[in-house]
Amino acid sequence: MSAISERRERERAHRHQLIITAARELAETEGWDAVTTRRLAERVEYSQPVLYSHFNGKDAIVSAVALDGFSELAAHLRHARQAAPEPGRALRAVSHAYLEFAAERPALYQAMFILPTDLKFASTETPAPLRASFDEFVNCFHPDNERRELFAEVIWSALHGIAVLSGSGRIPPDGQEERLDLLIAQIAGAR
Repeated sequence: MSAISERRERERAHRHQLIITAARELAETEGWDAVTTRRLAERVEYSQPVLYSHFNGKDAIVSAVALDGFSELAAHLRHARQAAPEPGRALRAVSHAYLEFAAERPALYQAMFILPTDLKFASTETPAPLRASFDEFVNCFHPDNERRELFAEVIWSALHGIAVLSGSGRIPPDGQEERLDLLIAQIAGAR
């Protein structure tokens, strides 16, 4: 690859990331309804055709934001798990980190789990950042536990429910620790 081609590729990657960042910032401040190609084009100072050369519409932009979010989530969960290496404590730390992530980044969480995307879970096509996030839950369980992926799915599903219900105000935030205690006790005590 020539130096000119490499520079063009770097510039394209930079524009791509700039669009993702602008979409995420706009969603965090004004909500996903405010994220339009027109608004993004104004924000990043590129034409709408340039945006369409990177993304085939809003769903593709949401998918790219979600993929970035999964990379962040995986790092956040890994940090929490490594800070509390014993299995019972690791599961609690990762669960807390997950709920914290969802509460602190509501628009990003929405892109990752609520809005339509083309990201596939539990498939051979699952992108590495999604798998890395899931693996942080799996790694909270002892390696000889043959059902640890099932346990990881159940805990993630329950935490997702808690995040969505508490984020929408449908369950009160003051019961969060009790919910986690019950969930972790049931999962950690199961075989």
